[in-house]
Amino acid sequence: MLTSLLYWVIVGLIAGFLASRVMRGGGYGIVGDIIVGIVGAVLGGFLLSLFNIGASGGIVVSIIVAFIGACVLIAILRAVSGGRTRMHL
Repeated sequence: MLTSLLYWVIVGLIAGFLASRVMRGGGYGIVGDIIVGIVGAVLGGFLLSLFNIGASGGIVVSIIVAFIGACVLIAILRAVSGGRTRMHL
């Protein structure tokens, strides 16, 4: 249980940080990056399932899926907010 939670936090932090950099954001802080990464992981897994793509693998595959989802999440948040505001968590 604790190992699984730690795994999600690490994947979320790395994916959220990378996505905020790629999407030209200033970052959301450690907690914000973790949340963006974890939500991105869920979103990325959902998007892959729509295309019948399995995402089984190690931590690298998990980070890639979470990164893709986090980029999509940031793009959606910017589109909804009109790109004027940055998400503060």
